Amino acid sequence: MGEQVHDGHPARATRLGPPWPRGAARLGDGDVLVGGVSLTELAEAYGTPVYVLDEAEARRRAAGYRTALPDASVHYAAKAFLCTSFARWMDQEGLGLDVCSGNELALALAVGFPAARIILHGNAKTESELLLAVKHGVGRVVLDSFPEIAHLAALADPARPQGVYVRVVPGVAAGHHAAVRTGVDDQQFGFALEDGGALEAVERVLDQPHLRLDGLHCHLGSQITDIEPFLTAVGRLVGLLGRLRERRGVTLPELDLGGGHGIAYRVGDAELPPEDFAAYVLPRLRACCAEAGIPVPRLVLEPGRAIVGPAGVAVYRVLSVKVAASGRRFVAVDGGMSDNPRPALYGAEYSVQLIGRRSAALMEPARVVGRHCEAGDVLVPDASLPADVRPGDLLAVPASGAYQLSMASGYNLVARPPLVGVREGAWKVLLRREALSDILEREGVGAAG
Repeated sequence: MGEQVHDGHPARATRLGPPWPRGAARLGDGDVLVGGVSLTELAEAYGTPVYVLDEAEARRRAAGYRTALPDASVHYAAKAFLCTSFARWMDQEGLGLDVCSGNELALALAVGFPAARIILHGNAKTESELLLAVKHGVGRVVLDSFPEIAHLAALADPARPQGVYVRVVPGVAAGHHAAVRTGVDDQQFGFALEDGGALEAVERVLDQPHLRLDGLHCHLGSQITDIEPFLTAVGRLVGLLGRLRERRGVTLPELDLGGGHGIAYRVGDAELPPEDFAAYVLPRLRACCAEAGIPVPRLVLEPGRAIVGPAGVAVYRVLSVKVAASGRRFVAVDGGMSDNPRPALYGAEYSVQLIGRRSAALMEPARVVGRHCEAGDVLVPDASLPADVRPGDLLAVPASGAYQLSMASGYNLVARPPLVGVREGAWKVLLRREALSDILEREGVGAAG
């Protein structure tokens, strides 16, 4: 669909702070503007649920990493969310891309994203994915197992050694939930420092002439708001760099600390902005390298959520309101765990607001739930909404840009929602709503009348 431009809005507006995108404003009639566009108008135009992505906010956050860390190589983590438009935005902002599957890689290549600025991850890469990376000259492949070292070496072009990182597990626990803490031992990623696996992996790579070892890699987890785990990881990884210098006389030029930088999902939540990361991590890296007697490697980062998360807003329509025998008020909406599985998977917490009308009613507790046949389909367990919230109302959930559409499913065959990009009062559909015909097409049948 073509680009749409809104004609104007009432002048009176109140700016909304985090977790909303910068510049989001609430109007006197209860509507909310994101990127200068009415959320109510988008809900009417495209139905609900509808996801809205503020292009300027995403670009501002991407640029913020470049400003705070001008000498670092910043790669956007595509697993947080990826579509063709977003890949172009990140390319235009000068970021690289971190992909975790062959399809993510293929999408990036299809829009002309420079392969040399792409990092390929994954603990279980297929042969076709490795071949695709080698064929197109992907900048770095993150090696995750001993068989993968030999496998990639056999596939690599002898005339063009493939750049690689070795993924190191530094034994650092970080992240908001056990399922996303990837920097600790006893999980499926990388090579542990503690048992010597990381050192052995590095030495095997150095013995492969078709592979070029460019650095070490680690990823500690997701939604990390404390700087201390990164400082600990730096010390341990620099220690390994020092041992490599002593044993093999090798100096690795890069150190990839992954991503996982936390954002605010609710008012008052802690964040980890790039300025804070730079202020603490860079001095620690320099100090550790000086102590180890090695040059300071170039820092590589892979933020995803921290760029796209605050740029997204989900808009739902209320389908029913009921009060249980316990006295709890349930507000059911037309989306749920099929478009946002994070609350069910990780106990993720969000805020929610009534939009589209003013209410003078008192704010009362409510549990915002989805439409799926699961008791665990709860979007916001402890919401505060006006006492008069009713079917047909619109509810908006900010900080919905990361790990929602990218993890969306077809549970109950509920169609995945559309994504509308907004900027300076204009909007454009980036992803259309999934249709019943899309679902039936996979089975080779037509839609019922």
